[in-house]
Amino acid sequence: MKKVTLVINLVFLFLFTSGYQASSQMSADVYRRADELLKKTTDKVYYGVSGPVWIGKTDKCLYENLTPDGRDYIILDAEKLTKRQAFDQVKFATAMGKVTGKKFEPGKLPIKNIVFSDKLGSFAFTWENYNWICNLRDYEILKRDTVANRGRQPGWDWGFMDELANGPVESPDKKWTAYTRNFNVYIKSAGDNKDFQLSTDGGVGEYYSSYIRWSPDSRKLVSCRVRPAEKHIIHYVESSPSDQLQPKHYSYEYQKPGDAIPQKFPQLFDVESKKHIKVDDTQLPNQYSVGDIKWSKDNSYFTFEYNKRGHQLYQVIKVDAATGEYKVIINETSDTFIDYSGKEYRYDAEGSGEIIWASERDGWNHLYLYDSGTGKVKNQITKGKWVVREVTYVDEKDRQIIFQASGLEPGDPYFIHFYRINFDGTGMKRLTDGEGTHEASFSPDHRYFIDTWSTIDTPPISVLRRAEDGSQLMVIEKADMSKFLETEIRLPEVFTAKGRDGETDIWGIIIRPTDFDPSKKYPVIEDIYAGPHGSFVPKSFRPAATSMHQLAELGFIVVKIDGMGTSNRSKSFHDVCWKNLKDAGFPDRILWIRAAVKKYPYMDIERVGVYGTSAGGQNAAGAVLFYPDFYKVAVASCGCHDNRMDKMWWNEQWMGWPVGEEYAESSNVENAWRLKGKLLLINGEMDNNVDPSSTVQLVNALIKAGKDFEYVFLPGVKHTSGGTYGERKRRDFFVKNLLGIDPPDWNMAEK
Repeated sequence: MKKVTLVINLVFLFLFTSGYQASSQMSADVYRRADELLKKTTDKVYYGVSGPVWIGKTDKCLYENLTPDGRDYIILDAEKLTKRQAFDQVKFATAMGKVTGKKFEPGKLPIKNIVFSDKLGSFAFTWENYNWICNLRDYEILKRDTVANRGRQPGWDWGFMDELANGPVESPDKKWTAYTRNFNVYIKSAGDNKDFQLSTDGGVGEYYSSYIRWSPDSRKLVSCRVRPAEKHIIHYVESSPSDQLQPKHYSYEYQKPGDAIPQKFPQLFDVESKKHIKVDDTQLPNQYSVGDIKWSKDNSYFTFEYNKRGHQLYQVIKVDAATGEYKVIINETSDTFIDYSGKEYRYDAEGSGEIIWASERDGWNHLYLYDSGTGKVKNQITKGKWVVREVTYVDEKDRQIIFQASGLEPGDPYFIHFYRINFDGTGMKRLTDGEGTHEASFSPDHRYFIDTWSTIDTPPISVLRRAEDGSQLMVIEKADMSKFLETEIRLPEVFTAKGRDGETDIWGIIIRPTDFDPSKKYPVIEDIYAGPHGSFVPKSFRPAATSMHQLAELGFIVVKIDGMGTSNRSKSFHDVCWKNLKDAGFPDRILWIRAAVKKYPYMDIERVGVYGTSAGGQNAAGAVLFYPDFYKVAVASCGCHDNRMDKMWWNEQWMGWPVGEEYAESSNVENAWRLKGKLLLINGEMDNNVDPSSTVQLVNALIKAGKDFEYVFLPGVKHTSGGTYGERKRRDFFVKNLLGIDPPDWNMAEK
């Protein structure tokens, strides 16, 4: 018996000394280590170009540079190819101390928004909500006015504009003022204050907009006749307001898929004759939007854009200012959807009577040159199996375009490079060099630019280039991450695998904990966001630990993937999402994770979790509903769990209109009965991005289906991943259900 007792004691001694917790409970210290990883890694990458700002119209640029001794402010002279300290920080700190009575430390100055004068004799800055000026001749510092409050709204506003809310609009020559009264358009003479009524057909059910556009010569104006629609109002009860005991009620406009939309019909008015020149309004049915009214510089016409509901027809329409004649000059169509919210681009080169227009009509997002008079395509400007991401600058004089694109160079198809091309599609030249994704800051005259590039695992390099040909003029900074690596953080690994078609590369990253041991088995957690409006796997260097690193620190391997249905690849890659948001690229994601597990057997294919917020919340919950044999644990925050419950613009863009059965097929609420595995739902009581009732309806459906799940309701909180408390609950849920041990007892733990 003594021998048996000795053996048992030895076993417990071994388990204790080997780090095994006999109580099967994770120590709070592991969480603290994860929390401290961010602080531990912040400000450990030195010598980089941060926040470059070109000074006035000069060839000089100010940027910040973090060094081991603190933060420097550097002025780069692109003409002379020199760098120098922008000002003496010791003198500045002393001067600020005298003026404010507070201590300022060189290298750690708390000032922001630095703006130099063109001659570099002084600079303005902000500190403690005031504007200040420092004269560099004697370091005299003057306190100016308070920083203007930009009136930031407390949240999103998804309602339609009040077309009657605008004030009087003065004509360019200041001889007239246009306004609406009794639902009609009026003008008032500045000379004798006489009023003239221009429209007579406005009324309660169909009125004229007060947002009036004058022609440049003040002889004509445009106002839209508006047919209003019933507003969709959602309601909130804030249970625990900070300023009173009793709950508060709130409501605001929030249009959802299928709701009625105001219809707008541009109409033309002649000031001299006081006549209404009627514009045909029969060609604008089922509008999603009519807007972007622009007058030509020569006053001969105006244009507007018409986005037909369902987003399969998008037109640019030209109206003759003399006759009101209506002509479609750009007619964009698609069998699936036109990505108007992410890829629409138009530039009017009026001097040559041309329009530069972006389209995916050949299967890739490219630029086209239109004749604005005839509406004919003169030529396709860019072409190939790659994507124009953004137009940076159009040079009408030399007929050239500087633009950003991805997928043209070998390697990662998401890396952004900068290019220059002629209007006619000839002379295309890459302006950036170096593997990675590039950011550029151009001088005011577009002769020079600062090119900064990096990858997820290589730190940034910044050089000065000539914009004409991309030639490198000087190396500005090369970041040093040696101190960053001394923290033992593990850089993400880029990993690719074939998608569902067996041909397309799917790109993602793998993140491991600092104490990673390849002899162990690690559960895999996917950080998911499959919103079709973008791509989401980071491509540039992150100079501090991310939330994914912190989660991995608890004993997981965390991955992030861009599957089919997301943007910035081919049109066919993107179209997977159409009327099919439940897909979320899961067939590609699962193949990617399986390929990673095959290469790295320490990744446990039997313990896969997923989490996300907003669209990612919908995806995370969908993972354990539609793919429960692969994803075993999910945490979904503020999800749009039924696309009929979420905001109109985002959901009709991908799910189409009218609202059909595909909405129900993609609904987590309708498919709640499918739940297997473990699910934690989190949402904020006052979420003003996704209607919080969307999560509550999923809760209701799960209860009715008799499913076990967990739910965290956050009083007073808006659109969120959960904040500090939600993050802890997310970690606890994965620790318990993927690691198989209890999280810390937070009620007993020290704060």
